[in-house]
Amino acid sequence: MKAYKPYIILFSLFILISFLLPLFSFEGYSILQNTTSHLGAQKAPLNWLMNGSFIALGIVTFVYGKTKTENYPIAKIMIYFFSFSLIGVGLFTHRPLTGEPANLTLDVFHSVFATATGFSFSFFALVLFYIFVKPFDKYLALTLALAAIIIPINMSLFPAIQGLLQRFMFIIAFSWILYAFQRLDQLENE
Repeated sequence: MKAYKPYIILFSLFILISFLLPLFSFEGYSILQNTTSHLGAQKAPLNWLMNGSFIALGIVTFVYGKTKTENYPIAKIMIYFFSFSLIGVGLFTHRPLTGEPANLTLDVFHSVFATATGFSFSFFALVLFYIFVKPFDKYLALTLALAAIIIPINMSLFPAIQGLLQRFMFIIAFSWILYAFQRLDQLENE
């Protein structure tokens, strides 16, 4: 775990920001209903914290993914796509939810990158389903791929808890990425 200290630190900061920044965000922000993208929205107070954490987590995932997927070209492409999409989420911000004028170009690109992040994560997990050897690892990868599809659908179906669902999705996704990187390390040594 020591080798993953930067990843763990940035992931922990991401979680803290996503749960604590709502206390300082715009009036009416609800941790249950509003997503992390809303924390990083245009004109939202301290939005740079949320957006910076998206970017930092994208960069650290790219750095680890580059070495951990060295012998798996398709997995490498997927983790690159995931990482760059996550960075794009932080660079291109959601429209403001406070009724202020919006930069719609930023909002559209934010939406595209957010969608790409979810799809690339699912594909990364599916690729690892085929790479992993142990049944537990294979089915965990498949479960995560399905969760990355099912949770966003539920976010649309249950907007009253979409913020909570998204935070849960991020926690399991980034925890599993750390686990997957460790398993890829072990595969190289077996």
